[in-house]
Amino acid sequence: MAVKKKTKFMCQSCGYESAKWMGKCPGCGEWNKMVEETEIIKPARKGAFTHSEVRGSGEREKAAPITTIQSEKEPRIKTDLMELNRALGGGIVQGSLVLIGGDPGIGKSTLLLQVSSQLAHKQKKVLYISGEESVKQTKLRADRLGTMSENLFVYAETDMDYIQQAITDVKPDLVIIDSIQTVYHSEVTSAPGSVSQVRECTASLMRIAKTNGIAIFIVGHVTKEGAIAGPRLLEHMVDTVLYFEGERHHTYRIIRAVKNRFGSTNEMGIFEMKEHGLEEVANPSEIFLEERSQGASGSTVVASMEGTRPVLVEIQALISPTSFGNPRRMATGIDHNRVSLLMAVLEKESGLAAPKPRCVFKGCWWCQAG
Repeated sequence: MAVKKKTKFMCQSCGYESAKWMGKCPGCGEWNKMVEETEIIKPARKGAFTHSEVRGSGEREKAAPITTIQSEKEPRIKTDLMELNRALGGGIVQGSLVLIGGDPGIGKSTLLLQVSSQLAHKQKKVLYISGEESVKQTKLRADRLGTMSENLFVYAETDMDYIQQAITDVKPDLVIIDSIQTVYHSEVTSAPGSVSQVRECTASLMRIAKTNGIAIFIVGHVTKEGAIAGPRLLEHMVDTVLYFEGERHHTYRIIRAVKNRFGSTNEMGIFEMKEHGLEEVANPSEIFLEERSQGASGSTVVASMEGTRPVLVEIQALISPTSFGNPRRMATGIDHNRVSLLMAVLEKESGLAAPKPRCVFKGCWWCQAG
């Protein structure tokens, strides 16, 4: 049988498929996101692997009552960064697929290279696959961070077939893909970073992780809104989703989990970017309050629970007269709608009503009527 080709249009934001091009995606409502892609449909070969053979078992598993299944604690690989272990729920689970996203230059590659070096010094084989840098560029960054070990293997490749072969040859305990938007599958005709390429490459990595018990970290690009680029399908396929956040003009970084099948999503880790890489911050309350002035009006300290760790945060408020008819409320570091909701609750339940605005125009008919 001949190979068949099927042309379709796929939304690059949500993965919606259509037989014809449309300006607005019916799935997510985004404009100009429908891209033409060609899907190659190959006929089934005789003697092809069955599902059980792909999973590595000779016999197909049967359904069993949940009460007869024995509970086993997932073995974890501990890193020297306790803040990362906290965000992951206690360490790296073998056979897990972890997605980490963040703004460009925030330190994702630096963090993963440090983790690779730490595990390599613990006699763990680590394969660092870079699709954005050459081997020499990765070596220069490793020299700056001081991450050298014979158990750390570096490979610059974007073809999924060669990546699978490298994993088979090295047999690592940890694999890092930097980044998933640069990797492509030879059997998919669309461009790297498209919905089809990201889906197929992530599915291949997931099969490798689950079949061989290898922990795999995937670096994902983010959009200008701060979400991971591509469809939400990528976040649904992986076991853990980590966001690496930080202010551009500050050296502190925060890593938090928004999805974790092996732990809590309430924990967060705090790091500080220095000359020789990231260093964990053991007492985050100290850095949050180090610039606080003693006895300043309009300032208070609030204790907030982040998972199992209390964090002290300073809240400042400033009130100044305005020349407008209605006062304007602004907020920095917190959602404006949440501030409006909190003020409405205080006005309703506590009786802290805001003062009525005074009109600056003399002889206003509204003021005379009121």
